[in-house]
Amino acid sequence: MKKFLIFIFPVLLGTIFPANNFAQVLDATPRDGVYDKTAISQVQPIPYPYLREADIVWTKRIWRTVDLREKMNQPFYFPEQPLNQWRSFAQIIWDGLKEGTITAYNSDIDDQFTSPLTFKEIQDKVEKKDSALAPDPENEDRQIWVPKNDFFEPSQVKKFYIKEDYYFDRQRSVFEVRILGICIVRPLTVEGINMGDRKLFWIYFPECRNLFAQNEMFNLKNGVAGRLTYDDVFMKRMFSSYITKEENVYNRYINEYTTGLDALLEAEKVKNTLQEFESNLWEY
Repeated sequence: MKKFLIFIFPVLLGTIFPANNFAQVLDATPRDGVYDKTAISQVQPIPYPYLREADIVWTKRIWRTVDLREKMNQPFYFPEQPLNQWRSFAQIIWDGLKEGTITAYNSDIDDQFTSPLTFKEIQDKVEKKDSALAPDPENEDRQIWVPKNDFFEPSQVKKFYIKEDYYFDRQRSVFEVRILGICIVRPLTVEGINMGDRKLFWIYFPECRNLFAQNEMFNLKNGVAGRLTYDDVFMKRMFSSYITKEENVYNRYINEYTTGLDALLEAEKVKNTLQEFESNLWEY
């Protein structure tokens, strides 16, 4: 009798528990992939090395423009709508502001992060609620007032500005650059006419590194398997940009004293000056 019970007990377990496990699998959401992606939520940005004021013997402040319509920068722009855990750069920033993870600063005052904005203030600035006259659908001879709301869409962001400092640290004998802030920009359109770019707000880059480190950019070479975070992209300078201003006694942008091809040549001159300075630091 004991041998019979020993035999029948495992059989009963095998008939009861697999059915329950199978039911749990059916109730669970199917995994969209061949493995569970958990590493990205644990990524932390690499801390900056400590800098002493006495060790910084040279600095240069630069402002750049990153155009998302350039081929190299298109991973910043897509997808236009969130797709699973994949979001565009502007969408990540907008969601971070909504959640309170990062802080926005008023771009109408200065670019020195002196005037923080609440998410409600940002919405009031970038979204407009208005009304306009339109034909009445029930009577074409009559016009009625209808809501005309201008809501913010991250897909409207085609550019962003970067403010950064180049410096030479004699303690470590390195020539490096650190991004200080990013300014989100979108086209300003009045009655269908493009009136240029409008600065929406600045964000302080060091504060945003944790957010950027936990969000992936599409890797053009290795796809999803080659994990590439937005923090990696900025720290490794994996983007295309052009210089719009270097610090100067007049505090002028390049387009304030030259335009067209001359402006492009002036920006190239500034870039070459930085490269020559770094090259002349060493002897071979």
